[in-house]
Amino acid sequence: MEVISGSCRFRLWYVHVWWNDTAVHRVRFSATAREGDIPPLIRKYCGGQPVDCSFLDSFAFHEDTMYSRIYRIVRTVPYGTTSTYGEIAEKAGTSPRVVGQAMARNPTPLVIPCHRIVAAQGIGGFSPDVEIKKALLAMEAKGQRKILLGKKPM
Repeated sequence: MEVISGSCRFRLWYVHVWWNDTAVHRVRFSATAREGDIPPLIRKYCGGQPVDCSFLDSFAFHEDTMYSRIYRIVRTVPYGTTSTYGEIAEKAGTSPRVVGQAMARNPTPLVIPCHRIVAAQGIGGFSPDVEIKKALLAMEAKGQRKILLGKKPM
Protein backbone atom coordinates (compact mmCIF):
# COMPACT_ATOMS: atom_id res chain seq x y z
CA MET A 1 0.00 0.00 0.00
CA GLU A 2 1.12 3.48 -0.80
CA VAL A 3 2.06 5.72 2.12
CA ILE A 4 0.68 9.23 1.83
CA SER A 5 1.60 12.26 3.86
CA GLY A 6 0.34 15.67 4.75
CA SER A 7 0.00 18.05 7.65
CA CYS A 8 -2.43 20.13 9.62
CA ARG A 9 -1.98 23.01 11.99
CA PHE A 10 -1.77 22.67 15.75
CA ARG A 11 -1.34 26.14 17.22
CA LEU A 12 2.07 27.43 16.04
CA TRP A 13 3.13 23.98 14.82
CA TYR A 14 2.26 21.66 11.96
CA VAL A 15 1.58 18.00 12.56
CA HIS A 16 3.05 15.90 9.73
CA VAL A 17 1.49 12.46 9.27
CA TRP A 18 2.66 9.58 7.07
CA TRP A 19 -0.10 6.97 6.74
CA ASN A 20 -2.10 4.61 4.57
CA ASP A 21 -5.50 2.90 4.78
CA THR A 22 -4.37 0.47 7.47
CA ALA A 23 -2.09 2.38 9.85
CA VAL A 24 -0.21 5.52 10.74
CA HIS A 25 3.51 5.12 10.03
CA ARG A 26 4.89 8.32 11.51
CA VAL A 27 3.83 11.59 13.14
CA ARG A 28 6.14 14.58 13.61
CA PHE A 29 5.79 18.21 14.67
CA SER A 30 7.35 20.89 12.47
CA ALA A 31 7.43 24.64 11.99
CA THR A 32 6.60 24.23 8.28
CA ALA A 33 3.61 22.76 6.45
CA ARG A 34 3.59 19.66 4.27
CA GLU A 35 1.05 19.50 1.44
CA GLY A 36 -1.29 16.52 1.48
CA ASP A 37 -4.06 14.84 3.41
CA ILE A 38 -4.02 13.37 6.91
CA PRO A 39 -6.43 11.07 8.78
CA PRO A 40 -9.65 12.96 9.62
CA LEU A 41 -9.43 11.97 13.31
CA ILE A 42 -6.03 13.63 13.65
CA ARG A 43 -7.27 16.76 11.84
CA LYS A 44 -10.26 16.98 14.22
CA TYR A 45 -8.04 16.34 17.24
CA CYS A 46 -5.61 19.11 16.25
CA GLY A 47 -8.61 21.40 15.74
CA GLY A 48 -9.49 20.98 19.40
CA GLN A 49 -12.34 18.51 19.05
CA PRO A 50 -12.42 15.82 21.78
CA VAL A 51 -11.86 12.79 19.54
CA ASP A 52 -10.55 9.35 20.38
CA CYS A 53 -7.47 8.66 18.23
CA SER A 54 -7.11 5.16 19.72
CA PHE A 55 -9.12 3.89 16.75
CA LEU A 56 -6.08 4.57 14.57
CA ASP A 57 -3.50 1.83 14.19
CA SER A 58 0.26 2.41 14.45
CA PHE A 59 2.95 0.13 13.11
CA ALA A 60 4.66 0.60 16.48
CA PHE A 61 2.09 -1.80 18.01
CA HIS A 62 2.84 -4.70 15.69
CA GLU A 63 6.01 -6.13 17.23
CA ASP A 64 6.51 -7.97 20.51
CA THR A 65 9.16 -5.73 22.06
CA MET A 66 9.25 -3.87 25.35
CA TYR A 67 8.64 -0.59 23.52
CA SER A 68 5.60 -1.94 21.64
CA ARG A 69 4.18 -3.28 24.93
CA ILE A 70 4.71 0.15 26.50
CA TYR A 71 3.03 1.81 23.48
CA ARG A 72 -0.01 -0.47 23.81
CA ILE A 73 -0.32 0.47 27.50
CA VAL A 74 0.11 4.19 26.80
CA ARG A 75 -2.60 3.95 24.17
CA THR A 76 -5.10 3.07 26.92
CA VAL A 77 -4.53 6.33 28.84
CA PRO A 78 -7.83 8.15 28.23
CA TYR A 79 -8.22 11.51 26.55
CA GLY A 80 -7.93 14.34 29.06
CA THR A 81 -6.05 12.30 31.67
CA THR A 82 -2.41 11.60 32.46
CA SER A 83 -0.35 8.77 33.87
CA THR A 84 3.22 8.81 35.18
CA TYR A 85 6.27 7.12 33.75
CA GLY A 86 6.34 5.03 36.94
CA GLU A 87 2.72 3.88 36.58
CA ILE A 88 3.30 2.80 32.99
CA ALA A 89 6.56 1.09 33.99
CA GLU A 90 4.78 -0.91 36.68
CA LYS A 91 2.16 -2.13 34.20
CA ALA A 92 4.84 -2.99 31.61
CA GLY A 93 7.20 -4.66 34.08
CA THR A 94 10.09 -2.29 33.44
CA SER A 95 11.62 0.93 34.79
CA PRO A 96 10.40 4.52 34.39
CA ARG A 97 13.62 5.30 32.50
CA VAL A 98 12.76 2.67 29.84
CA VAL A 99 9.27 4.18 29.54
CA GLY A 100 10.87 7.61 29.04
CA GLN A 101 13.14 6.18 26.34
CA ALA A 102 10.14 4.60 24.61
CA MET A 103 8.25 7.90 24.72
CA ALA A 104 11.25 9.75 23.26
CA ARG A 105 11.35 7.23 20.38
CA ASN A 106 7.57 7.11 19.83
CA PRO A 107 7.11 7.09 16.04
CA THR A 108 3.45 8.09 16.16
CA PRO A 109 2.66 10.70 18.82
CA LEU A 110 -1.07 11.45 19.12
CA VAL A 111 -1.87 7.86 18.05
CA ILE A 112 0.33 6.73 20.95
CA PRO A 113 -0.44 9.66 23.27
CA CYS A 114 2.99 10.05 24.87
CA HIS A 115 2.07 13.63 25.83
CA ARG A 116 -0.24 12.10 28.48
CA ILE A 117 2.73 10.50 30.26
CA VAL A 118 4.20 12.84 32.85
CA ALA A 119 6.94 12.74 35.46
CA ALA A 120 6.02 12.11 39.10
CA GLN A 121 7.28 15.61 39.94
CA GLY A 122 6.48 17.62 36.82
CA ILE A 123 5.52 17.45 33.20
CA GLY A 124 8.50 15.51 31.79
CA GLY A 125 9.93 15.96 28.32
CA PHE A 126 8.56 16.11 24.79
CA SER A 127 10.25 16.38 21.41
CA PRO A 128 10.68 18.77 19.73
CA ASP A 129 9.40 21.18 22.41
CA VAL A 130 7.81 20.65 25.84
CA GLU A 131 5.50 23.60 25.06
CA ILE A 132 3.70 21.31 22.57
CA LYS A 133 3.06 18.81 25.38
CA LYS A 134 1.68 21.57 27.58
CA ALA A 135 -0.56 22.78 24.76
CA LEU A 136 -1.84 19.26 24.02
CA LEU A 137 -2.64 18.65 27.68
CA ALA A 138 -4.38 22.03 27.99
CA MET A 139 -6.42 21.35 24.83
CA GLU A 140 -7.47 17.95 26.18
CA ALA A 141 -8.40 19.45 29.56
CA LYS A 142 -10.68 21.88 27.73
CA GLY A 143 -12.10 19.01 25.65
CA GLN A 144 -12.63 16.95 28.79
CA ARG A 145 -14.77 19.76 30.20
CA LYS A 146 -16.88 19.62 27.00
CA ILE A 147 -17.30 15.87 27.47
CA LEU A 148 -18.38 16.37 31.07
CA LEU A 149 -20.98 18.84 29.83
CA GLY A 150 -22.48 16.13 27.63
CA LYS A 151 -20.54 16.16 24.37
CA LYS A 152 -19.13 12.66 23.74
CA PRO A 153 -15.78 12.18 21.97
CA MET A 154 -16.06 11.20 18.32
